[in-house]
Amino acid sequence: MILDFQSSILKFENGALTAACRLLSRGHLIRRKAMALWDDTLTERDKQVFAKSGFGKRAGFGQRPAVLVIDMNYNFVGDRPEPILKSIERFRNSCGEEGWDGVYRIRELLEDARKKRLPTFYTTAQERGNPISFGRWHGKNSRGMEDMSEEWTKGNEIVAEIAPQAGDIIVRKQKPSAFFGTPLTSMLNEVHADSVLVTGCTTSGCVRASVIDAFSFNYRVCVVEECVFDRGQASHKINLFDMNAKYADVISLKEAQEYIRSLPDNLYAPGL
Repeated sequence: MILDFQSSILKFENGALTAACRLLSRGHLIRRKAMALWDDTLTERDKQVFAKSGFGKRAGFGQRPAVLVIDMNYNFVGDRPEPILKSIERFRNSCGEEGWDGVYRIRELLEDARKKRLPTFYTTAQERGNPISFGRWHGKNSRGMEDMSEEWTKGNEIVAEIAPQAGDIIVRKQKPSAFFGTPLTSMLNEVHADSVLVTGCTTSGCVRASVIDAFSFNYRVCVVEECVFDRGQASHKINLFDMNAKYADVISLKEAQEYIRSLPDNLYAPGL
C-alpha cells in the first residue's frame, strides 16, 4: 500500500514536472514571438540603456491618418520577384524579393485604406533628370550614371500591383524625404491629416528621412513593419529600432488594418 502511494506521488511529480516544462517552453515561444525584429542586432548594453532612458514609449494613433507610399517603383524592386543579387544586375537600387514582399503587404493595407477613403500619397523620383537635378546622389555610387538612361526613367513608374488610383496623389521628389522641396505638407494640411501611416522603401533611406520630417512637422507617425524594406538586412532592422525609439511607432500590418477598420466611414469626404 505504501509502495502504491509512493508510486502515485512519483507519477504526479513527474507529470507536474512535464507540465511545468511544457508551460515554460510555451512561455519561451511566446516571448520569442514577442521579440522585436531588431532585438538580435542590439547588445545587452544597448537594451538596458534605451529601456532605462525611457525611449520607445508608444505615441499612439492620430484621428485623421493619411497613407504615405514611399518610392514603390520598379527601380527599387526590379521588374519581377527575384533574389536581390540577381535583380541589382539590371536595377542597381533594387531590394529584390524583399521588395516584392513589401508590394503585396502594401496592397493589403491599401485595400483597407481605400474603403475608408484615406488620403494616399505616393512618392517617386523626377521623370527626367540631369546632373544638376540629381544633386549629390552620384557622388556616393559608382553606377550612378545609369540613372541618366531611359530605363531609369521608366523604372520610376509605380509598381502596377499597387498603382495609384483616382484621388491618389503622386509627389515627385529629388531627395530622400517626401517632404523636402515638395508640397506634401500643404496637401496634408489641406485634408486636415494629423498623422501618417508610412510604407515603402528604403527603411534606412527615404522612409527614415520622411519619418523624421513628418515627426518634425508634429505629425503622429506609424511605420507599418511588413510594408517597409531595405536592400540591407542589418540597416533595415537597426533603423526600425531607432525610429521606434525616437520618432515613430513601428506597428504590424494587422494592427494597422484593425486601426483603419475602426475609423468612421465618413472621416474623409469622397474625392479627397
